[in-house]
Order: sequence, then structure tokens, then C-alpha cells
Amino acid sequence: MIKEVLDHPWVGPIVAAIVAATLALLVHALGGFVLRRVTRSMPVLNSILAHIRRPALFLLPLAAMELVWQASPDDLYLIDKIRHFNGLALIAVSTWLLIQAVNGLADGIVKQNPYDVTDNLHARRVLTQTRVLARTANAVLVVAGGAFMLMTFPGARQVGASLLASAGVIGIVAGLAAKPVFSNLIAGLQIALAQPIRMDDVLVVEGEWGRVEEITGTFVVLRIWDDRRLILPLSYFIEKPFQNWTRHDSQLLGSVFVYADYGMPLAPLREEVERIVKAAPEWDGRFFNLRVTDATERTMQIRVLCTAASSSLAFDLRCTVREGLIDFMQREYPQCLPKVRIDGGTGEAKPA
Repeated sequence: MIKEVLDHPWVGPIVAAIVAATLALLVHALGGFVLRRVTRSMPVLNSILAHIRRPALFLLPLAAMELVWQASPDDLYLIDKIRHFNGLALIAVSTWLLIQAVNGLADGIVKQNPYDVTDNLHARRVLTQTRVLARTANAVLVVAGGAFMLMTFPGARQVGASLLASAGVIGIVAGLAAKPVFSNLIAGLQIALAQPIRMDDVLVVEGEWGRVEEITGTFVVLRIWDDRRLILPLSYFIEKPFQNWTRHDSQLLGSVFVYADYGMPLAPLREEVERIVKAAPEWDGRFFNLRVTDATERTMQIRVLCTAASSSLAFDLRCTVREGLIDFMQREYPQCLPKVRIDGGTGEAKPA
């Protein structure tokens, strides 16, 4: 009985496959340990190795077994199906490994350029490029992997040839259906290279103020100031206008408008603005001023300009200045606040 089992034609290939897979696992363990030690001081390579560790655990045994199946006799029962199945698994795992390698490369580059700092313009540029390009590369790898797997089936090759031969109306319909996909793909490449927007940029889009929270291969997630999320396709930022408050740097010039009666003296207001702005921690020390920018039949419009290091600080600074001026006028010059008098005889409104 044992002799019959040992004489079976599949015993040799199975034993060889087990030995080859075991050796491959040992190579994976030892090689991974050595490479991690060697690349400890190289963050990008170390990140790539960390990401490809799991797919490599499957890839090396599959590659070793593929060599065994290819060396096995062609007349062995079911050998063709096993070779085909192993080849499909090898292509799938190889695609997985390449995707993880791209992700590891992107993560390693991002870690070298942290964007949670005050002056993060360069880091946000790198973050946007790496994420968009990585996702584009991953999409290409998935399509390529699927295509290689389909090409291992003779029937699929024939279907593909037939579709290409009759690509008249079908090609037009497919092209129209795929237009949003291709437009977003091209827009993603344009955003990665030209960078009209970057991660953490402050934008005003569709009347909403928010920060770029995520850029995927098809859409952009804008986190609105009240924690809502505005989802927009990538092509939007190529085809339509929008405001980018942090295109070159995060510094902003904020404006505050208040209205006062013509009896309001401007010199005390200028002194109060100087005191408020210089005492505000949000002010970056660059610039501030006060000007009368308009005059109506009832009031004069007073504008205060002040600078801050970021949009959020500029908003807080504007609120601080506005509150301080209103409090100063209420306390020191209440008679100069805007008011309307009603003439008792005619009922006509007149400026105070």
C-alpha cells in the first residue's frame, strides 16, 4: 500500500512543491529580517518593505511552486489546471504586492514631509502629489492585473478580439459612458502636477468655506467649517472657478466693517484698533489700518484691515476686532452709534 502511494506520479511534484514553499517561507522570514535591519535608517525603503511584507509571504511560495509545476511532466493528470490556477494566483498576488509597494512609497514620502506644522506649504504639495499619483497608479495596476488574468483564458482573448473588431457603435457608447471616468483620471493627474488644490488647502466652493480633507481618484472631500462634508468630482476643480485662500501661503488679510454716525471721531477709533490688534494673539505683526471706505446719507462705513498667519486665525482676529470696536463705541461714544429718528409730524425717517 505504501509502495503504491509512493509510486504515484503526483508524489514527487507534491513533495517538491512543499519543500519549495517551505524554503520560500524561510527566505521570506530571513530576508525580511535582514532587509528591515538594513533599511532602518531609510524611511522610504523601510515603509515599502513594511507594506509588501504580507503579499510577499504569499508571492514567494507561489513563485516557488510555479517552478515545480512547470518542471513537472506535461502528461501529469490535472497539471494544466493546476498550472493555470497557480498562475492566476501569482498574477493576483503580484498585483497586490505592486499596489502595496506604491502605497508604501507614498507613505514613506509623506512621513518625511509632515504637514502638521505652521509652514506646511511644501508638505501639502508633496502630500497631494503622492496621494493622487499613488491612487492613479493603483487603478492602473488593478486594470493591468485584471487584464493579465483574463489573457490566461483563451476564450477571453477571443472575446476581446471580437470586441475590438466590432468597435463601431459599441466603442462610441463605451466612450460616452466612460467620459466621467477618464475626465476625472485626467483631472487627477492635472491636480497632482499643477496643484490648483492641495491637502489641507482652505477653499471657498459653491459658497461654502472649508478645508480639503481628502483627494481620491474620483472626488475631493471638503470639510466645511461646521463639520459638514462637501463632495465634488475632481473635474470640478479643472473646469470651474473657486477660491483658494492658501494657494501660495496661509497668510491672509482680514477685513472688518463697522458703521458709525458722522459725529464719531476717528482718532480714538484708530488708537483703539491699534490697542486691540496688538493685544490679539492671532495677529501676525505684519499690518493693520483703519479707513473710512464709504459714506451714506445716514452713516459712514469704517473698514479695519488686519493680517493673520492662517484663515482660521484671521477669522478669530476679525471677530476680536469687531467685538472690541463695538464695545468701545458703546462705552465711550454711545451717541455716535447708527440710529434713525422719526419725525413726529410727517412720520418720515431722518438720519440722527
